[in-house]
Amino acid sequence: MRTPLILLFCLIAGPAMALHGQPSTPAQPHKSATRAFLNSLDDKLLPLSERSNVRDAITRDRFETVLPDIMRRNNLDMWVIIAREYNEDPVMKTMLPATWLSARRRTMLVFYDPGSGQDLERLAVAKYDIGSLFERAWDEQRFADQYAALAHLISQRDPARIGVNMSTHHGHADGLSATEWQLLNDALPERYQARLVSAEKTAIGWLETRTETEMTHYQTLTEVGHALIAHAFSRAVVTPGKTTTADVEWWLREQSAALALPNWFHPTVSFQRPSATTGNDFSGARRSGVVERGDLLHVDFGMTYLNLNSDQQQHAYILKKGESQAPGVLREALTVGNRLQDILLSHYKVGREGNQILALAREQASNEGITPMIYTHPIGFHGHAAGTTIGMWDAQDGVPVHGEYPLHPNTAYSIELNAAVEIPEWGGAVRIMLEEQAFFDGDSIEYMDGRQTALHLIGDVK
Repeated sequence: MRTPLILLFCLIAGPAMALHGQPSTPAQPHKSATRAFLNSLDDKLLPLSERSNVRDAITRDRFETVLPDIMRRNNLDMWVIIAREYNEDPVMKTMLPATWLSARRRTMLVFYDPGSGQDLERLAVAKYDIGSLFERAWDEQRFADQYAALAHLISQRDPARIGVNMSTHHGHADGLSATEWQLLNDALPERYQARLVSAEKTAIGWLETRTETEMTHYQTLTEVGHALIAHAFSRAVVTPGKTTTADVEWWLREQSAALALPNWFHPTVSFQRPSATTGNDFSGARRSGVVERGDLLHVDFGMTYLNLNSDQQQHAYILKKGESQAPGVLREALTVGNRLQDILLSHYKVGREGNQILALAREQASNEGITPMIYTHPIGFHGHAAGTTIGMWDAQDGVPVHGEYPLHPNTAYSIELNAAVEIPEWGGAVRIMLEEQAFFDGDSIEYMDGRQTALHLIGDVK
C-alpha cells in the first residue's frame, strides 16, 4: 500500500490547481472517509515496479500465443515495424518493454515466421538492447548503416510477404512515416520491394485481441473506475448549490493521478434538469456549472492501467429535500437505457460486421419504442481502439470501413450508447447516456464489472 503518496497528493493537489487557474476541489464533508476510500482502492492496484514486470510478462505471452495466429491468419511471413523517438508507431508502443517510455533513436522491430510450426523470431535492429523480449540483430561492426542491416536480415530469411504499417483508413495501422517508407525502399533490392504489403489487418488483430491474463487486470481497472465514479457522485464530493461540474471533473483527475492511473481524456461532468434537457448530446453544448437538487448528473471518465484503457459513463440524481429516491420517470428512463444495452449485446456474433450489428440493434430498439443512438467502439491498448466499430454518434446508418470490419473472438468493447426518453414534466427528452466495458469471447459478451442499473443518489450528509 502506498498511503503516503496518496495522502501527500490529497493535501497539495487542491491549492496547486487553484494557483494555476483551475477549479479547486470543493470542501468535502468526510475527508477522512475519502482518504480511507482511496487507500482501499490503492490496495487493489500493483505498485509501479510490479506493473512493469506484469506488463512485460503480458507482452511476452502475447508474442507467443497471440501474434503467431494473427500473422498466419493474414498470410504474413514477416512484419517490420519502424519508428523514431517521439514519432512512435501506435503498434510499437504496445510492444516495447514497460521501462521504455518511447522508442530510442530509430527502432526497428522484426517478426519472422519460419513456418513448420516453429516459434516466431523476434528481432530488433536498434542501437539499444531491448531487453529479453527481442534478440538484437544489428552487427554495427559489419553494417554501419541501420537500414543496410535490416536489408541483410530480410534477404537472409527471404520472406514472401513482408508487412509494414501502412493503412489508408486505420490510423492504428498507419505508423510507418513517409520518410521511413522511402528509406526502406531505397535499402531493399527490387525483388523485396515488390513483396512489401500492408500489415493493416495484422496490426488491428494484434491490438484488438485480449488475453486471459489481461482480462484479470482489466476487471480491476473497471472496478476502480466504478468506485471512483460512485464516490464522486456522493456528498463526500458534491454539495448541492456549491459544487460545480468542473469541481467533480478535477476531483476525478486528482484521484486518478494519486493512484497512478493516467486519464486518456479529461473527465466530463454535465447535468440535465427540467426545461434544460435539449442539446445534451455530442452535437450540443454540455450543461455545466453549479449543480442543484433535482439535477440528473452524467459523467464520462476513463483511465489507463497496464496499457489498458477504461471508458465509463454513468448517471446520478441529486435528491430534493424530502426525497428518498429518484423520481419514477428517471428510474424508468434508466431501465430503457439498460434495455437498449441488452438489445445491442444480443446481436454480437463472430464474423458479423459492425454495421450489421448496428442496423439489427437499431431496428429492434425502434420496434420496441426506444429512440436509440449507438456509438460503441473497441477498447484496449487505446481508448478508441482498433477493431469493430458499431456506429458513431453522427453515423447511425453505418460507418464506412471501420464498421465493415468483422467481429473476432477475445476482443473488448466500450458499450457506448444513449436512449432519448420523452419526459413531459422535464420539458423534453432526457438522454440516458451509458458506457461500460465488455468482453466478447466468441460465444457470449459479458460486462467486465457489471453495469449501472440504478441511479447514484446524492442526498444529505448523514
